[in-house]
Amino acid sequence: MSKFTENVVSEITKDYIKKLLEKGTRLDGRNHDEYRKIEVQRNFIPRAEGSALVKIGKTQVLVGIKVEKGMPFPDTPNMGILATNAELVPLASPTFEPGPPGEEAIELARVVDRGIREGKVIDLEKLVIKENELVWVIFVDIHVLDYDGNLFDASSLATMIALLDTIVPAKKNNLGEDFKLPINHIAVSNTFVKIGNKIVVDPNLDEENIASARITISTTEDGRVHAIQKGLEGSFTVEEILNIIEMSKKIGKDIRENVIMKRD
Repeated sequence: MSKFTENVVSEITKDYIKKLLEKGTRLDGRNHDEYRKIEVQRNFIPRAEGSALVKIGKTQVLVGIKVEKGMPFPDTPNMGILATNAELVPLASPTFEPGPPGEEAIELARVVDRGIREGKVIDLEKLVIKENELVWVIFVDIHVLDYDGNLFDASSLATMIALLDTIVPAKKNNLGEDFKLPINHIAVSNTFVKIGNKIVVDPNLDEENIASARITISTTEDGRVHAIQKGLEGSFTVEEILNIIEMSKKIGKDIRENVIMKRD
């Protein structure tokens, strides 16, 4: 069962989902490699340096980007800083509790951060104002508004879109003209779960609840796999993982071209 929820799925629903998968379809009619409808609203927060509201089915995530001056880390004096935080709003799910970030929020922030960081999405070296003294700090704040499965992909997608539209506020800090956040790569996260002996992408909440294993693959436009996150107690065979990687590259390319880079 997903660690993000304690909802109980009835045995009848479990059996029904499994029988549908055996027939090559899912509870909502999708194929195994098909996402729910993805909707994007860019620049959703006017006062943020960058923002995006993303819906994948009924799962809804809002990401805001704040850019401020700060001191570099001692071990990376020639690089800007990326800091990612996640908040699971109690109204989004009855299992989300108020208070400081719990284990689930911390895991979500880490997965999103790793996909951006390991994919070298941001050119952090171009965010140095004065080496050893001052750099730009990129704060990524993830807010889960509605939860119906697959928070990793919704959060990663909203973060990537928000970063692409982020403007570094140099002018108001008396540091020259504003400029767009330097982006090297476009990373896409794809999450798969294993139910019985079937593997599906973009699990909804019911599918998450009965999955034995979960894996999230992050890729960039050059086809490089730069982050993998395994979840739940079950396992994948080597062949299954290789097939998942190939599906992730294909699906990632489609999302990159038809969602991230698409402008209305």
